[in-house]
Amino acid sequence: MTTYKWKFPPRFRRNAFGWKSDTPIQRIKEALVEIKAIAKKEPLVAAEGAVLFLEKLAPAIEQVDSSSGGIGSAVNLAIKTLVPIIAKVDVARAVRERWLDRLWDALQEDSMPYLEYLGEFWGELCAAPEIASKWADDLAPTVTTMWDHCASTGEYGYFRGTTACLSALYAVGRHDELLALIAKSEYRHKSWHYRVWGAKALAKMGKRDEAIQYAQESKGLNEPLIAIAEFCEGVLLDAGFVDEAYARYAVEATYATTNLATFKAVTKKYPGIPKETILRDLVASQPGQEGKWFAAAKDSGLFELAIELANKSPADPRTLIRGARDFAVKQPAFAMAAGMTALTGIMRGYGYDITGIDVLDAYAAVMLAAGAMGVDEATVKENVRAAIAASGVGGMFVQRVLAHQLAM
Repeated sequence: MTTYKWKFPPRFRRNAFGWKSDTPIQRIKEALVEIKAIAKKEPLVAAEGAVLFLEKLAPAIEQVDSSSGGIGSAVNLAIKTLVPIIAKVDVARAVRERWLDRLWDALQEDSMPYLEYLGEFWGELCAAPEIASKWADDLAPTVTTMWDHCASTGEYGYFRGTTACLSALYAVGRHDELLALIAKSEYRHKSWHYRVWGAKALAKMGKRDEAIQYAQESKGLNEPLIAIAEFCEGVLLDAGFVDEAYARYAVEATYATTNLATFKAVTKKYPGIPKETILRDLVASQPGQEGKWFAAAKDSGLFELAIELANKSPADPRTLIRGARDFAVKQPAFAMAAGMTALTGIMRGYGYDITGIDVLDAYAAVMLAAGAMGVDEATVKENVRAAIAASGVGGMFVQRVLAHQLAM
């Protein structure tokens, strides 16, 4: 194996970081860039570097504040990025077994535990069925003993190798044994954290309906309902049942940080379903929140629907103003409606920290769109005055800001 002097190890000494997470997150990103760059040229060297990084990671960030979730997300992303680099490289069995032993020691010594996610990829890291089978044989007795003891005493048990064991059993195709072992974990409740492996095993065995039912039976008060729905959706999609997957799980299984991102995620999974159908289904899933889907409709070119949604429930005035400004020339009718809706919303108290600049921006977009449509300026001003008069006290702020414009 070619000797390579990595830059990241000195930066990941034990307790190298204080409690703030910004610097360690940046150092993790830098290490990933370094390892990925080497992987393009020397995959074996990169795999060795990935193992070394994962060994040094947890001790280095042990004192970092994890309450925000930022450092945990960075670690999980690092694991997800590095596992394929380690797993896919062609290496002698002795070398791979040494890597696994080193990763196992890192997993066991991680007190937080930051590296827990690594166990889910254990079967993949084994790379060869005989290695995965060996790990399954070594770990299964401990897992069995723990869960049998818990079932007989009612106590809670934990073994850091549990997920690694389930992953190894799945990787080697010992599905019936895997299902039987998971059943032992249900002495108190059914945990999706473990049952996901049973559901995957049933799907791998071609038992599609049983896999979906098994997953559905995993639902509980503290279980990840989105993840369960996503699994069921994936089973149906893999089998080619697109319409059924959409009807049963598309909305429930898809979540992103914004409504627009959620809409894009669903449309990406279901390119054959009209965007308007998808959007209306998403809107229907959140009654009373129609206005928050304005941006999704606007970005999809569904301009009439966008205005319809913005007038059904409060929409952020600044989002409406941006839409009005961006489309004042290309879609003036939409832009004028969006700008007027923004002004009306401001009069009703919608939006956060709305200022006079926002009012002026909305008015300017309305006037620009009106010019593009050939609408008389006096008519637009009269419409604005009428909206202000109809709003009562709420219109006084807009009236003051636009006093000069409306007097001209």
